[in-house]
Amino acid sequence: MEWQNKLTSLLGIPYPFVQAPMLGITTPAMVAAVSNGGGLGSLPVGGLAPERVAALIQEVKALTSKPFAVNLFTYEIPPAGQPDTFEPMQRFLQQLYTASDLTVPLVDYDAIKIYSYKDQLPVLLSAGVSLVSFTFGIPDADSIAQLKARGCLLLGTATSVEEAVALETAGCDAAVAQGIEAGGHRGTFLPGALPQIGTMALVPQITDRISLPVIAAGGIADGRTAAAAFCLGASAVQCGSVLLRSPESAATPRHKAKVGAVTDMGTRLTRAFSGRWARGIGNTLMDAVEASGLPLNVYPLQDALTQAVRKVAKELDDPAFIVMYAGQAAQMARELPAAEIMEEIRKATEKILDTGGTQG
Repeated sequence: MEWQNKLTSLLGIPYPFVQAPMLGITTPAMVAAVSNGGGLGSLPVGGLAPERVAALIQEVKALTSKPFAVNLFTYEIPPAGQPDTFEPMQRFLQQLYTASDLTVPLVDYDAIKIYSYKDQLPVLLSAGVSLVSFTFGIPDADSIAQLKARGCLLLGTATSVEEAVALETAGCDAAVAQGIEAGGHRGTFLPGALPQIGTMALVPQITDRISLPVIAAGGIADGRTAAAAFCLGASAVQCGSVLLRSPESAATPRHKAKVGAVTDMGTRLTRAFSGRWARGIGNTLMDAVEASGLPLNVYPLQDALTQAVRKVAKELDDPAFIVMYAGQAAQMARELPAAEIMEEIRKATEKILDTGGTQG
């Protein structure tokens, strides 16, 4: 089957299969494995210190000479004056930790350092990164101009048709259409109600409205779902949750076991962990914060507050307090190398498309 299209030519990859950037899960090994296999690996660096961003990019480059994207969080730094919300939530969480026999250090509000994508941009430019994806918004005009001046291609995230149009207007080169099935944070950035459009409904509506290549994301976990997305007009598909149990995933053993046991109804949208809407597997931390009735901090302050327990929980491999972001198709995740998973999806997709949409 001939996989080359406008997007693959643009990105310089043989196959239109993209690995989703999953912060806290994606490792340089996962990025390189997918890129070396002919797809596009994606390195998430949202909110990380510039020196850490530089180190991660170098790790990926040491493992592959193939194209890969670096993914940014394009949020605005929140306004001051959050301690009134921060401290009551911290007191509640400390009581929860004590009741669960966990010792978690207090988070000093004044010591929280929030890194903007603008802090990270010089690192990307210095490292010669040529593919930049982003979520939670659109880089400002000056940042886009800097990236374009260096020949960078820009891939933005849209959860609605209106957001996709905004990406095209801003000068992006491709749009990731993120359906409500997708695990992790929603990429929503326009004001108003949270878009809750399924991938298979969102993709054709976006492709009808914009001229950019569209990458389908959310619920893409096998040949059937990938083939459906291509039939609906997608130029590529993005896979995330299906890679959660791979050896390259940074998820802990018990975290991976939870993913393996999740059902179709086992994930839900929540703001408990970070202050932004995200889809994940329910656990003690999510349930308690949601039931507390306390106002949540804005992103990324809520995220900074829960990072303390998440670090402890990861060291203890305690899934009750680990953030387990996952999509509605997470039960299809397999314990195989990332490159093998992506190759199997590609071959299954080829078989379906080559036989006119049937299997057998």
